[in-house]
Amino acid sequence: MVSQKDMANAIRILAVDAISKAKSGHPGIVLGMADVATVLFTKFLKFNPNHPEWQDRDRFVMSSGHGSMLLYSLLYLSGYSEPSLEDIKDFRQLGSKTPGHPEYWRPAGVEASTGPLGQGLGMSVGMALAERILEARFGSDIVSHYTYVLCGDGCLMEGISEEAISLAGHLKLNKLIAFWDDNDITIDGSTELSTSTDQRARFLAHGWNVLSVDGHNHQEIEDAIRTAQNSDKPTLIACKTAIGYGSPNFQGSSKCHGSPFPPEEIPLIRERLGWPYEEAFFVPEDVLQQWRKSWLRNEEAYDVWQKNLEAKEPALKAEYVRTVIEKKLPADWKDAVQKMKENRLAVTDAMATRKSSQAVLSELVPAIPELLGGSADLSESNGVMVKNSHVPVTKDDYAGNFIHYGIREHGMAACMNGLVLHGGFIPFASSFLSFVDYMLPSIRLASLMKIGPIYVFSHDSFAVGEDGPSHQPVEQLALLRFIPNVKVFRPADAVETAECWQYILENRNEGPMALILTRQNVDAIRTEVSENLAAKGAYVISPAKGERAATIIASGSEVAIAVKTQKLLAEEGVDVAVVAVPCRELFEEQAEEYQNEVLGSAPRIVVEAALLSGWDKYIGTDGASWGMKGFGTSAPYQKLFDYFKFTPEHIAGLVKSCLNKN
Repeated sequence: MVSQKDMANAIRILAVDAISKAKSGHPGIVLGMADVATVLFTKFLKFNPNHPEWQDRDRFVMSSGHGSMLLYSLLYLSGYSEPSLEDIKDFRQLGSKTPGHPEYWRPAGVEASTGPLGQGLGMSVGMALAERILEARFGSDIVSHYTYVLCGDGCLMEGISEEAISLAGHLKLNKLIAFWDDNDITIDGSTELSTSTDQRARFLAHGWNVLSVDGHNHQEIEDAIRTAQNSDKPTLIACKTAIGYGSPNFQGSSKCHGSPFPPEEIPLIRERLGWPYEEAFFVPEDVLQQWRKSWLRNEEAYDVWQKNLEAKEPALKAEYVRTVIEKKLPADWKDAVQKMKENRLAVTDAMATRKSSQAVLSELVPAIPELLGGSADLSESNGVMVKNSHVPVTKDDYAGNFIHYGIREHGMAACMNGLVLHGGFIPFASSFLSFVDYMLPSIRLASLMKIGPIYVFSHDSFAVGEDGPSHQPVEQLALLRFIPNVKVFRPADAVETAECWQYILENRNEGPMALILTRQNVDAIRTEVSENLAAKGAYVISPAKGERAATIIASGSEVAIAVKTQKLLAEEGVDVAVVAVPCRELFEEQAEEYQNEVLGSAPRIVVEAALLSGWDKYIGTDGASWGMKGFGTSAPYQKLFDYFKFTPEHIAGLVKSCLNKN
């Protein structure tokens, strides 16, 4: 008869053989947590390998992503179509479906790309939050599942864990269950080298339920999971394990954390585990079949879910299918954007683009129920909360559509990734642009996964004013633009802001989107709204009257300065065009013919109130540029424009200098 220990040992042997063949990997955690994973997958986890996209499945996130062979072994043994045994043998090789750390898009069953420690824990909070909100909206008959996350000492040491567990405890996300691989080991050696934190007390302080088990005792593990499932709080299950369990010479040692076992150790591991098969990658048929049968207990749950969905009240069912399964926007949502743009044409007053964005959201939020707003304690300053439309999500009522993340940018960004990965929402959240640095690790992971959280960053330049250089972003635009798959939008006025929102929503599955907005008022420039010009990335916003002598290229608030410069030069008989660049990434996707038409052949002068990295290819050899060369300073923002020479007079001088050179 196949025992649970046999099933756990199948995980261990596959991992040992794959890591040995690759000569690379992290065997310690796999051997240590195989028992916990076996109990979870064979007795609790709600999933269906034949329908891996089942929306009401439980989520399992491997936050300790270096232990990827644990996840791959589980997926193979459970009967997913991928990875195959050949994929297991191809661990960490070029083009493999079993890369060194789990990657979201390969294979099916990998819920998130993980590896940077703590990120998986943060994303699991977003997944658990998504489940609670969807259950409140659509009912527990079609939304009722758990989020499980496996994390280690490293995940809990990273600062993101503090923000993640604090938010989860505050919101009482009781369907979030974390397994802590409590083995007292990190790469450098014993955890005593670097930490004295009482993790159990820490989680308790954040409002979690905390349980402790022997991580190799299947009955204790099973009992703890049952207790956790009935908790009214999120639960940490501290699993006391031995890293490298079953290795006579390396168990309990940091030497098996990130390095394969020596070849001579592998037969000894087989012997210690009572695994009588010498052949590499061999799992006896009875063990494999026991694994393949273990998930069949979920077939009834899958059938019941389908029946419940079919029986749902028609309007509610249609909304669930649209938002959660098909991920389609409402049919008439664009009408809301067009209404806002037309309204703005009738108003010539200057308006900060953060206020313009709020005006757009006031139309969009009622029109698109799956829009889920949020802010890191700056909702008023960022303009992301819409009165009479936004309702806060709370621990007492999950039916809202706005999340108060608190001052937790790091945790907020990871949570947003989890919300997107779970499905059912289009999350957007906000902070000041200067604080994007706190969010970059999560933004990078979102770009790697090509998922589409929306970041709304206000206070985009030294025009923050008196708050000074610590709050005046200079390098942040360049940082965001350098990250692959991220599109950065910096609109010039209210119409461009609406157009940017329209593009972002239409193309939200392309990757992360960042909307960069002003604190100060900016002039209304656009005079027509028949076409979404911002969707082209750049366009001539104010053409030359005759032959173009030069082209001024700008983004955001500097477009208004460029237009004023154009008028000043026209008085001197110099005819120039102004090009607005709301999104460099989009412009560079356009046909070369269009790019040349927009930029023209005359000298080009780039103006942007930030470090100018990446603009050289626009300038050419006979142009010029004006941007920041260092940090800002504290003063009223109007004076700072003069101090840093972002004035029509100075820019006009640059244009004339270029023309004189040519």
